[in-house]
Amino acid sequence: MAEKINIVGGGLSGTLMAIYLAKRGFEINLFERRPDMRKNKISAGKSINLALSTRGLFALEKVGLDQEILADAIPMGGRMMHFKTGELAYQPYGKDGQAINSVSRGRLNIKLLELADEFENITLHFNTKCVDLNVEEGTAEFELEDGSRKTWKADRIIGTDGAFAATRARMQMGDRFDYNQFYLKVGYKELEIPAGEMGAFKMDKNALHIWPRGAFMMIALPNPAGDFTCTLFVPFEGEKSFANLKTREAVEEFFKDEFPDAVPMMPTLLDDFFSNPTSSLVTVRCYPWVKGDKLALMGDAAHAVVPFYGQGMNCSFEDVVVLDECIEKYGNDWNKVFDEYQKLRKPNADAISELAIQNYTEMAEKVGDKHFLHKKHIEHDLSDLYPDKFKSQYELTTFSLSPYKYALDMGKKNDALLEKIIADGAEDRIKDASYMDSLWHILQ
Repeated sequence: MAEKINIVGGGLSGTLMAIYLAKRGFEINLFERRPDMRKNKISAGKSINLALSTRGLFALEKVGLDQEILADAIPMGGRMMHFKTGELAYQPYGKDGQAINSVSRGRLNIKLLELADEFENITLHFNTKCVDLNVEEGTAEFELEDGSRKTWKADRIIGTDGAFAATRARMQMGDRFDYNQFYLKVGYKELEIPAGEMGAFKMDKNALHIWPRGAFMMIALPNPAGDFTCTLFVPFEGEKSFANLKTREAVEEFFKDEFPDAVPMMPTLLDDFFSNPTSSLVTVRCYPWVKGDKLALMGDAAHAVVPFYGQGMNCSFEDVVVLDECIEKYGNDWNKVFDEYQKLRKPNADAISELAIQNYTEMAEKVGDKHFLHKKHIEHDLSDLYPDKFKSQYELTTFSLSPYKYALDMGKKNDALLEKIIADGAEDRIKDASYMDSLWHILQ
């Protein structure tokens, strides 16, 4: 008889995990507290655009969904910076042809649910909220849509129920469970640049647009219908903050001052601003992620990260791949499966968490800094000239399957190398292999 696995949380990583496990023959119950999004309009608030890159595509390829998702995605080959002067500056992400892909969260989740529905050994439960767990017994209690409660029993439980996970809350009640969460002082609000006439894009569709303003910024990602989803990131408190954007007049003045080129493209700005929620940005770190051979946390339940590296979904999908690889390696020895999974993933989740916070500073403050842009230019040249010896931190993070921890560590070494070249005044010598041979030791 097939082992039963209950997955709590039917978002992106939970549904993908269900598919991976079903392919291995397990009996899966997938529980989601929200209604079936295939039958209900997806609410705004949580970002409706995601950046799908190499790690996420690798995970989707294993279940045959990568090309279908890419067919509706829009490749973004770099950042387009919008300065207050109206000047634009483009910064490619990687080598020619390397791009991150703007995808709809809702469409991706729906495609995963549709695929999950094709498996006879996956049962989907919607409007089913986890309220309690007994990890040792393998039972989970759920509140149903009518308010009644029901308990399901399984051999294993996997918690993919997000940053405020009920599964993790039960682990927090136990002994020697480390947990920490912290909020950025910045919140976010989603806005829109609608399509122009005949569905035309009003800006370059193959770029991630950024309006960097130091303590705050706005970004915009393209959608297939010709519109852009904009996200405004602003402090909650302070002179230029959500606290001082309480009236239509204040919002209009703020946008005209800070984002003058965007305002003419945003006819519904004021209505959107006051109808869409203001959301906070939380980072969650915890350990252990597993309880014996009974329970494992995954995705945001284990490691919620802020969105500034575009790796939250990609990282969660990589969790799925790694757990599946551990099952391949250890079979039904679930103690070893879960233990190796958490030991492989925890250092990398911590690394992408750190990288994401660093990238906010880069996007909001540094992309307009001349020294920073000078370093980026040299970095790009080195990447082109010495592809076997030099890879940027962004390339390692976004366009490879290298561990996030390796990307974090190499980023620091890369920076030391770039600073050395600038200190030597040797920007024009980087094509000189003998000069560079004297520097490669910095990357060791």
